[in-house]
Amino acid sequence: MAIKDVELVGFIQVAETDALVIIDMQNDFLPGGQLPVNEGDEIILGINSIASYFHQINNPIVFTQDWHPPDHESFASVHQGKNPYDSYEVPGIGPILWPDHCIQGTDGAKLAPGLAYVGVANLILQKGYNKHIDSYSAFLENDKVTDTGLLTYLESENIKRVFLCGLALDYCVNYTAIDARKFADLDVVVIIDLAKPVNSPEDSLSNALKNMKENGVLFALSQQILK
Repeated sequence: MAIKDVELVGFIQVAETDALVIIDMQNDFLPGGQLPVNEGDEIILGINSIASYFHQINNPIVFTQDWHPPDHESFASVHQGKNPYDSYEVPGIGPILWPDHCIQGTDGAKLAPGLAYVGVANLILQKGYNKHIDSYSAFLENDKVTDTGLLTYLESENIKRVFLCGLALDYCVNYTAIDARKFADLDVVVIIDLAKPVNSPEDSLSNALKNMKENGVLFALSQQILK
């Protein structure tokens, strides 16, 4: 399954019970970073436009941020004989290993300087700071037990639906979307033109799109969101 095969919903009216969650738009995930997502920088202006609208109507805006210690066990450098993107099926880590990225306090971990509305975000959620557990999802760490606290915040704001965008579509956007449905019982819209995939391994994007579809995640283009 490819992005061109995704069935899009019609126009969507943003409601008072909607929140925008912008996933991991950090320097290390942009071209030139330690774990670059191809064309990841090209969605910044579109994200700013959507964030502008949510800000104007006083709906919550959440940014997430990978925030790893330097010896995080998802890094290939921590495992002798392993290379970035090698398969690594260990509970809480994996399914693959990564280059060192988004290390706490580094420029690579910072949110992209071109992002607007960071200063007025309702929440900046840092995740992945436990060296023994990765955290693709913004709701649950990869052990599928540890709660990040995002759901508690959204419940306090009476949020019933989340709009997701950012990086990377086949990992952190995907895992966040699935947990929003299965763990948080929220409606989910992925803004498909404002998310880019890693595409590693080769079937990661196809599997992610199928998984989201099967779990009731909806897909829309940014221009379909009524303002």
